[in-house]
Amino acid sequence: MSNWKKDHLGASSSEPLTVLIIGNGPSGICLSYLLSGYTPYVKPDSTHPHPLLQRKLMEAQGVSILDQDLDYLSEGLEGRCQSPVALLFDALLRPDTDFGGNTESVLTWKHRKERAIPHLVLGRNLPGGAWHSIEGSMVTLSQGQWMGLPDLPVKDWMHRKRRGLRNSRATAGDIAHYYRDYVTKKGLGHNFVSGAVVTAVEWETPEPSSSGAQDSSPLFQVSGFLTTKGQSQKPFSLHARNVVLATGTSDSPACLGIPGETLAFVHHDLSALEAATRAGTVTPASDPVLIIGAGLSAADAVLYARHYNIPVIHAFRRPVDDPGLVFNQLPKMLYPEYHKVHQMMRERSVLSPSPYEGYRSLPEHRPLLFKEDHQAVFRDPQGLQKVFAVALVLVLIGSHPDLSFLPGAGTDLAVDPDQALSTKRNPIDVDPFTYQSARQEGLYAVGPLAGDNFVRFVQGGALAVASSLLRKEARRPP
Repeated sequence: MSNWKKDHLGASSSEPLTVLIIGNGPSGICLSYLLSGYTPYVKPDSTHPHPLLQRKLMEAQGVSILDQDLDYLSEGLEGRCQSPVALLFDALLRPDTDFGGNTESVLTWKHRKERAIPHLVLGRNLPGGAWHSIEGSMVTLSQGQWMGLPDLPVKDWMHRKRRGLRNSRATAGDIAHYYRDYVTKKGLGHNFVSGAVVTAVEWETPEPSSSGAQDSSPLFQVSGFLTTKGQSQKPFSLHARNVVLATGTSDSPACLGIPGETLAFVHHDLSALEAATRAGTVTPASDPVLIIGAGLSAADAVLYARHYNIPVIHAFRRPVDDPGLVFNQLPKMLYPEYHKVHQMMRERSVLSPSPYEGYRSLPEHRPLLFKEDHQAVFRDPQGLQKVFAVALVLVLIGSHPDLSFLPGAGTDLAVDPDQALSTKRNPIDVDPFTYQSARQEGLYAVGPLAGDNFVRFVQGGALAVASSLLRKEARRPP
């Protein structure tokens, strides 16, 4: 660990950090890159296929994107995201990707060290965050090229590693390796602290100085512990003028809230099925594995179990033709395996015959309770109870961000403070062009916490935060 990091991770560091980033996934990595002085400019000889954006870019030739008006540049852009800055950065990095094109980025990057802003990135895992917790052979939902970070295309990295994309998509293991490699290749490692668990973030407005002048900017205190190689815990306490929340959404799995959900055979993570398969707890001859959920995590579990010929009962509350199901929103050509699961869900309901031996779907079934003797009780669409013997239960119905380290677990920061914070329905309320919290100055949120749920679009949030922080630092007295 560098001396700079040691100084700041001491129990009582007096000089506050300019920026502290909590979370070392794609959002945190991209923001660290931008805060390290890497500055995007439009290539002088480039032409963007979007005429209006091209005209705006030509109005400020030679000016960094970070120093331009992001509101003005992003006006009029449309795409698969609600964030205007996310659409802007994506359009600059991948100009015509939504139309099947492969036009090169119109950006060029210059490393201007004098623009770097001191910062630390704290993460529980290695750089890449939750990607290191996903089963390595799983194929990413997004196309491989959309998983990349600025100035290092995934395709180029895969080529150098003598790896290939599968149907334009990469494995989770490759992407986790790519993110870790990105930090090394871009020289960002000295900003990253792995094994860091944040337990509290508090803030206060400084008292007026003796001269009567007052800096109204809050000062944040971030506390937690470092897990050492020997698994001991070393406490730390840091002060920072700005804190960026980039923790993603995979920390706390969603629960059904029914009796028996805490029994030992009920799990909320695909890794439990992998472990049970390795241990021989579930086999082709055992009782079925019950998988609850109709999203991609549940589909991954079905595919995994089918690969090992493990019998499956697949229960979900929606009808199979519900347009809200994610399968109905994915192109069949790109995602054949997920459409196979959807086909199975449709054709193998509990009462109908099917060619899919060892798989049974329970559409519009609601779980009521799990019993100690490995029985699962459901209510069917007609209101009747049904009981199934199962070997293992996987509840895969989504996850929630764990912001227990914030006052009120972050609920006060949400768009609707009276409802639970949700990355899809009730994210943190941020300014769309700075990603600063609408409730607390100096506190920023990026990625899923701000409603951007795909790697392709989280980078726009990092751009907005970096632009905001650069302007804020320029205004600070020397």
